[in-house]
Amino acid sequence: MNNANIRITDKWIKASIIGTIWAASEIVLGSFLHNLKVPFSGNILTGIGLTILISVSYIWNEKGLFWRAGVICALMKTLSPSAFIFGPMIAIFAESALLEASVRIFGRTIPGYLVGSMLAMSWNLFQKAVNLIIFYGNNFIELYTNLVRYAEKQLNTHFDIFWMPLIILLVLYCAFGALSGMVGIRAGRRTLRQPAMEKSFSQKDSRMPKNKSRQDFRYSLVWLAFDIVIMVSLLLLVSSTRWYIWTVSVTVAVVIWSLRYDRAVRQLSKPRFWVFFVLITMISALVFTSVQPGEKDYMGGFMIGIEMNFRAIIIIVGFTVLGTELYNPKIRELFLKTYFRQLPLALEMSTASLPLMISSIPDFKSLVRDPVTVLSRLIAGVEERLSEIKGDNRENRMVIILSGEIAGGKTTCIMNVIKSLKDAGIKVRGVFAPRIVENGLTVGYDIVDILEGTRERFMRIDGIEGDDTVGRFSIFGPGLKLGLDALETMKISPEEVLIIDEVGPMELQGRGWAERISEIMNSNIHCVIMVVRRGLEEKVKEKWNITGSLSVELSADVSADITGLVMTCLKRKV
Repeated sequence: MNNANIRITDKWIKASIIGTIWAASEIVLGSFLHNLKVPFSGNILTGIGLTILISVSYIWNEKGLFWRAGVICALMKTLSPSAFIFGPMIAIFAESALLEASVRIFGRTIPGYLVGSMLAMSWNLFQKAVNLIIFYGNNFIELYTNLVRYAEKQLNTHFDIFWMPLIILLVLYCAFGALSGMVGIRAGRRTLRQPAMEKSFSQKDSRMPKNKSRQDFRYSLVWLAFDIVIMVSLLLLVSSTRWYIWTVSVTVAVVIWSLRYDRAVRQLSKPRFWVFFVLITMISALVFTSVQPGEKDYMGGFMIGIEMNFRAIIIIVGFTVLGTELYNPKIRELFLKTYFRQLPLALEMSTASLPLMISSIPDFKSLVRDPVTVLSRLIAGVEERLSEIKGDNRENRMVIILSGEIAGGKTTCIMNVIKSLKDAGIKVRGVFAPRIVENGLTVGYDIVDILEGTRERFMRIDGIEGDDTVGRFSIFGPGLKLGLDALETMKISPEEVLIIDEVGPMELQGRGWAERISEIMNSNIHCVIMVVRRGLEEKVKEKWNITGSLSVELSADVSADITGLVMTCLKRKV
């Protein structure tokens, strides 16, 4: 499947904008916080991300924007110079999904936002605990348990304090999450109240993290499979064989990985890793020995610490090399065959917008002094950015609106246009709706896929059971599905002519073809013909912000006029 034949929807465009703002804050403010070794920097970044999501939701309230923006931001983290990105990527997506779930359950209300923010912030604590268990195995749980026992022994207390440190941390995380939610709510409300502001996203010089080595790296699916097998095998060896077997095996694997992946070696060269290595080993030797009755076995505790650290080496280096191989373009192409087939286009849009967003992120001091004002000014520019993206498409499109009375021959006219265009070798897609007449009365409409020629019952007059109703007609699901499939923008090439018959009250209510029309207006399809009932033309233009359209009234020669307009449009685009 080719990227060029896929059209991005309005929802993914908005998610791209939100996710890029979030990613820009992660890159700019994250670098600042980590370089200064600010405590709880991860929680601060989570709080900033939550406030961005919540404040934007006061402008855009479509379902699914939070998790989509989370996916975009998580994948944009791959632009970060950090080698170990799986943890932050998982955290970003989980936080956005938890906020999305809370809002789905409690609505876009203060409780919905606050509960979602507390859950999202608490995820950091949960993920840290899980990471420690993954890195160091079940020995870490035993180490924590024995450490608590050791503390009880030293303090001469018999209270059950096993969960107390975790409970205290959880309360602190929830409080910080609630604070982040309140800042987002206030920023969102201020954005709605304030008048139009100056351009928030200004084109200034901004430095993007570069990684030329990725462009020169020779990806391999074989190496990806090999890395997975090696990583799993090493973990099994550590848990089931003697120490001299797994120490040699892990060392050999790390050497092999370092020859192909230079980033893997960099992970082990960080002083922070070796500080933790020594601390874990020494604490294990002390704690495991102190709580054991009888003769003290310091060597046994020492070896438990070494085992935990070697497991951490496998996880850290292993995920680093897997992350490198997952940049393989062949793997990215797999997205095009899934529900996330629009994701690559959204990522391309985000990558192009990232320098602009980075240049608009305020400095950390300004954010701390007045976070509500700073965020509201930043979010105020999203509508303008959305208009800029859509504007390019509107300027390059011809929309022909054919209007006429009910049963006035509009569909017959469109059928003549279709025949003329096909005779001229022009590919036509879309739908038309032939009227069903019985005893001189209109009893319903069918729907026809213009390209495939397939036909389904679409509407019938009251008294015949359907899946939904509009006016006196019942709507039938198979016909609606046929039309939606025929109007799916990702199937339509820019040079093809798209026809949408019978755009009326149902679409103006947000039903029928409404969502497809929104997607079409955001695509780069060159020529669109819409058939509209007389009197609804202006409402249709206003709903989908259609500017510069050509309106034609139904008449005897109008089919030839429409065909001529289409031919002129397509020649101009060649």
